[in-house]
Amino acid sequence: MTQGQPRGHSSGNFASNRRQPQIPNDVIKDIIVNGNSKKMVKCAEEFGTNLKNKKLTTSQIRVFFSEVKQIESLLSGEDKIPPEFERRLVLLKPKLAYQAGRHGEAVEDFRLVLEVAIDYVIENLESKRCFQRFVEFFEAILAYHKAAGGKD
Repeated sequence: MTQGQPRGHSSGNFASNRRQPQIPNDVIKDIIVNGNSKKMVKCAEEFGTNLKNKKLTTSQIRVFFSEVKQIESLLSGEDKIPPEFERRLVLLKPKLAYQAGRHGEAVEDFRLVLEVAIDYVIENLESKRCFQRFVEFFEAILAYHKAAGGKD
């Protein structure tokens, strides 16, 4: 694993055939782990607009957003991270892969970015703040997608 790269995103032969996220891993890390809000807004605007231009629909994004909000509800009133939280967060990845397989390049681009962000949240599970930054990043992508004219 290279520095700045989350678990599961190795630079070995298997992973080298895979497309890279449109937002570099170190930028996603800066957003999720370090809380760089200026970078988050800039990336979300560019990425959300790009997804709209590739014909990703708002409803395709909202399927995952509603799941993220349900996962977020597991944290309310909890001092410790419940075991169900990590499990449901990890299970977003196969759901994203399935939808990318069904709907093509735009969902694939979305999947690649979210998977890296999810990996950084999981690596920093002790920090609820990383998950909150993930939610904020997701909300910003959705907002800019819609602002760019994203349709259902």
